[in-house]
Amino acid sequence: MSTAYKVLTGGEWASFVAAGVFAGAPIDLADGYVHLSTAEQLTETVDKHFAGQAGLWVAAIDLDLLGEAVKWEPSRGGALFPHVYAALPMDAVRAAMPLERGEDGAVVLPR
Repeated sequence: MSTAYKVLTGGEWASFVAAGVFAGAPIDLADGYVHLSTAEQLTETVDKHFAGQAGLWVAAIDLDLLGEAVKWEPSRGGALFPHVYAALPMDAVRAAMPLERGEDGAVVLPR
């Protein structure tokens, strides 16, 4: 299984749970796809785009389930990031948890 991660505000996560589908955060809607990060990219994504925000959630997304909606495209520093050109269904979420950091400062992956 190929997994990527979506960072959501508490409100976005609550809406996702209630609706069973997530069309995207404002930046996702503006860009036309849902931004995800690999495990290796996640901490930098949080540090760059969510600095100082509390109440964040991290959802582990099953990319295999999303099929051709997933496109790997260059972004920050030319690295390939998974972008989803569809709404995320709740059944693609393999795990989710409030954002935590380990002793090294890295974001802890949902288990």
